Amino acid sequence: MSRSIDYGNLMHAAMRGLIRQVLTEVAEGGLPGAHHFFITFDTMHPDVELADWLSDRFPEDMTIVMQHWFDDLQVGEDGFAVTLNFGDNPERMFIPFDAIRTFVDPSVEFGLRFETQGEDDEEEDEVETLSDKRPADKRPAPKPVRDDAPKKDAEVVSLDSFRKP
Repeated sequence: MSRSIDYGNLMHAAMRGLIRQVLTEVAEGGLPGAHHFFITFDTMHPDVELADWLSDRFPEDMTIVMQHWFDDLQVGEDGFAVTLNFGDNPERMFIPFDAIRTFVDPSVEFGLRFETQGEDDEEEDEVETLSDKRPADKRPAPKPVRDDAPKKDAEVVSLDSFRKP
């Protein structure tokens, strides 16, 4: 029997641990300076807890922004819960760390992308740091998804500019 080191899963665990540590520090002391996060997650993940109207509107994935208004951030071993404001409607959600697809802090040009590639019913996870892909001055900023509705406290943004072609 051949043994090997599963670097992919070890990297996944380390990067999710980093996200957990960052969110724990924010829960305890707030966002320092200009830091803010774009977090894209799989809305179909079985452990995601999300208002029905949000999961209907975003049936595959959703990006939340944690910047000016978020409340009651609680971080656990498996995920985090936060209340965000959508057009004066506070919504509580729980996001497991395993559901996160991207984590970006544009204030310091830091980002992580978790990719799952399926092949013959086998899934292999890849982790890629966005800062390794392009020089900082060439990296496009995420573009917000906009409606004709009035400005909301929490916005959903598209991170398509960070996806591989």
